[in-house]
Amino acid sequence: MGQPESRGAEHPQLPPGQRLQRGWPVTHYGPVPKFRPERWEFRAFGATADAEKRCWSHEEFTALPYATVVADMHCVTKFSMLGAEWGGVLTKTILDLAPPAPDVTHVMVWAEYGFSSNVRLEDFAAEKCIFATHRSGELLTAEHGFPVRLIVPHLYAWKGPKWVRGIEYMRADRRGFWEERGYHNLGDPWREQRYSYQEEPGEGPEL
Repeated sequence: MGQPESRGAEHPQLPPGQRLQRGWPVTHYGPVPKFRPERWEFRAFGATADAEKRCWSHEEFTALPYATVVADMHCVTKFSMLGAEWGGVLTKTILDLAPPAPDVTHVMVWAEYGFSSNVRLEDFAAEKCIFATHRSGELLTAEHGFPVRLIVPHLYAWKGPKWVRGIEYMRADRRGFWEERGYHNLGDPWREQRYSYQEEPGEGPEL
């Protein structure tokens, strides 16, 4: 694991309370799932525009248009990586292929073992939001989320789960795994929205 390089006071690109990190620490809850390509699928379901579920096999998902973005990662444990290159499928691609109903406001991102994270639709649709399969041109390792992890650069990294298996379009907000366990419902690192006790009225459903 890399060592912290410097504090945020010398790096204006860092959100408050963050430190610049060399390398990429492995942080996750629970075991690393075993990837079985023949059983893997990515689903878009819930309040879709046509009320139909859309599924992609692993082969179909990896055949979707490939894009790269350069974006930061800010972990709630206070380390940040700046200017990482992520490759994969933009969330906008999924939104185009499986559009949400007009009244959808939020997306629940589902991952292995029932793990989930909720994000507002506008956050999910952000320009650099990507279902990453690669970092710096190389496939993600299993520990870092292979075959797919979500990167939402402008939110804390827990909002982008590892081992993603699908998205659920929602007409109302609902807390995900960590949001039910004391983490902030929105997770903006520039506002240091780390924990649920910091939430202002209207920033999340009741716990």
